[in-house]
Parts: sequence; C-alpha cells; structure tokens
Amino acid sequence: MTTVASPATVTTADIPNLDPVPTFTPIAEPGPGGLPLIQLPSGHSAVHLTRYADVHKLLTDPTSGRTETNVEGGPSFLPTVMPKELLLNLDAPHHARVRNFVTADYSVAGVERLRPVLDRVIDEGIARLRAAQAPDLFADLVDRVPVTVNCHFLGVPLEDVAYFRPSSRVVQIASHENVPDLVQHFYRVYGYVQELVTGARPVLAGGLIEKFRSERDRAEPPLEEAELTGLFFGSLLGADQNIVSVLTKSLYVLLSAPALWRRLAEEPEIAPQLAEELIRLIPLGNISAFPRIAGRDLETGVGLVPKGTVVYPDAFAANRDPEVFPDPLTIDPDRQPAKRHLQFGYGMHHCMGSALARMEIVAVLTRLAREFPTLALATDPASVPWDDGTVLRRPTALPVRW
Repeated sequence: MTTVASPATVTTADIPNLDPVPTFTPIAEPGPGGLPLIQLPSGHSAVHLTRYADVHKLLTDPTSGRTETNVEGGPSFLPTVMPKELLLNLDAPHHARVRNFVTADYSVAGVERLRPVLDRVIDEGIARLRAAQAPDLFADLVDRVPVTVNCHFLGVPLEDVAYFRPSSRVVQIASHENVPDLVQHFYRVYGYVQELVTGARPVLAGGLIEKFRSERDRAEPPLEEAELTGLFFGSLLGADQNIVSVLTKSLYVLLSAPALWRRLAEEPEIAPQLAEELIRLIPLGNISAFPRIAGRDLETGVGLVPKGTVVYPDAFAANRDPEVFPDPLTIDPDRQPAKRHLQFGYGMHHCMGSALARMEIVAVLTRLAREFPTLALATDPASVPWDDGTVLRRPTALPVRW
C-alpha cells in the first residue's frame, strides 16, 4: 500500500488527562551521594530512577527484588499487602520455577490459539456498535474483549464474570480511602480463584486451570495450590483489567487526535508498530512499576545506590528518556526505536501476558480501522469520564460516531 504523509505532530500534551498525577512526592533534599528521592504513599523514601539505562539495570538485576517490599509496613504504593505467591511478588530462584512452568502457554505461539475466539468477540462487538442508537466503544466492545478471551483461556465460566469482575476493578483501583472495603473485594476475587484451583467451583475443559492442575508435577518441586492460586489470580486480573486499560487509552488517544486515526484507517497494517508506540507512552495506572530493594551496590547515572536501598524504577519516565526515544513525547507511528520500551517490565518480572495484550490490542485497532475509517469521538475528549486508581486508570466511556 502506498505510504501516506505522516500526520501533523501529536504529542502527549495534546491528549487531555492522558498522563496521571504522580502518586509519590518528590523530596527536595537529595539523599546520600546526591541521589534523587521521592516519598511513597506508605511514607517510605525511595531512590527515584528515571533514566532508561538505570531503570533497565535495576529491572534486570536478579539480586534486586520485590519480596521484601510486600510486607506489613513495607515500602509500597498499595494500601495493603498482597499474597506472597503472586508472580509479581516472587524473587529468584522461586520466580523462575513458576515462570518457566507457564512460559510456553503465554508465549506468542501459545496465545495464538486464542485468535478464533478473539476474532469472534470482536465481530460481536462491532455488531453491537452498529446496532446501538448511542454507540459506546468502551461498553459495546473494548470492555468485553479481554475478559471473554481470558475466560476462554483459563477455563473460567462466562456466567461467573458478574460475580468476580466488579471486585476485580476495585482491587486494581487500589484506593487508600476505604482499605477494609478494598480488602473485602480482594479476598472475594482471591477466594473465587482459590475455589477454581481446588475444584470447589467448576472450570471449563481445555483451559489453563485444568491443564496446570493436572501438570503441576512438571515443576520441581510440584506447584502447590497456593502457588497456582497466586498465578491465576494475577492472570484473572491482569489479562482482563490491565489489557482493557491499555486498549481503552490507546483508542482514546487515537480518537482524540484525528490525524492519527486517519493514518491508521489509511494504513491498517501499521497497527503493530503504532500499538507499541502507544504502549510505550501510556502508563497502566498511576504508577509504572513497584518498588524494589537493591540486592547489591548499583552504579547508576545518578550515583551509587547502596545495597538495601528502596528504589522506584520509574518505567514511565524511562520510556520518555530522550537519549533512547528522540522527541519522546511525540506519538510517532513510524518510530523505530533502537531499544524496547519498558512498559511490560524487563528481566525476571517481565509481564507474562505481554504477548496476549499485544495480540488483542493490535487485532482491535486493525479491525476498527477497517470497519470504521471515519470513527470519531462523539464528545469533547476533555469531557470523557475516567476511573483513576493506582493500577487501573482509564476512560469509562468512549461515545463514538462515524
């Protein structure tokens, strides 16, 4: 297809409400050795790493981990602790044991088997949009795609969605305003997953829950029920709510900048690289990573970070490092970066659902561009309502016209 001229330059500043208000507070006085410090919502100070090279170094350092932060009174953005069995809370060598167990199923080839389900769900959403008197891209399509695909993937009955999903949203918002309510919703979802793993609730044949229960001996030692529960709890939330958030914001950006949507409509084949550019720039929630404890002395561009220091590897800032991404705030569909963005993490804690997220986001962008080349927001972008939470931050409606 003939390449069209690049659209007028669009930057993140042109998109209302895209960037979150930081949930940390900069500390004016530098730390030992001149290290930049922030105060976390938990009250702890942390070294703030913002350069790509420094964030990448910490994320790929096997000695620097998460376990020591996920404790009562620990340095955290969250108002409460999470179960230690969650994959994002595991450190070496336990993380590798669990991660290696699931790698094949969550790989690019592993999630490709979900393509027919994904295509069907998108077809259904497009039909709803066309039939709606007041079409809402979020409610009619985006909000339904990841949860339906994920239920099929895991073997979760679709009729259970109404039970666990409202609580999943509350858990991801992770508000500090009502911690008892948050904890109640957390254990509603966690207990539900626990019942699926133990067999107290039925699962659908052919899903990962059934498969992993029967194959747990592949791990050495075999995976325990608590470990499977932690694994599937993360997947139930992440492969649904996280993908919804990034997909919704991607479409919000494109429709808030009509020149970008026109470019995609004229060249739907650019969807994969455009999706990567959007993912680079769009933080999942109000944070872009969880704190770590430096497991050794680390030389960084801002000074020596001593062993035992609490560190916040700010992937959001690193993805906008001009030394790695020239004109970093420009949304460039043609960007060919020399290095991979850090939005899915890196190293040990690289998001296991990244292949699934990419597949779903690219598929939705491609189909919508082909079906609705004149798609546009039916309201001022600044008036779009948002959920605004720690891990979940996204528009809650996308009224459209074409």
